[in-house]
Amino acid sequence: MTHFPISNNPRRMGRPPLKVKPILVRLPEGVPERIDALVGKNKRAEFIRQAIEAELAKREKAGEADE
Repeated sequence: MTHFPISNNPRRMGRPPLKVKPILVRLPEGVPERIDALVGKNKRAEFIRQAIEAELAKREKAGEADE
């Protein structure tokens, strides 16, 4: 039998965690296709994350002005 050494390296392999929580978002018909046309299907989630962050920052800033 062939012996394959097991690595003593404690580091895990693979992609580092993105520190994100998956959620389900329902979008109006046609919106996913519009996003894909602008940024490409493989960039849809990143686009949505950036759009949400931008809108949150905008509203938080507006909220500070109201105080």
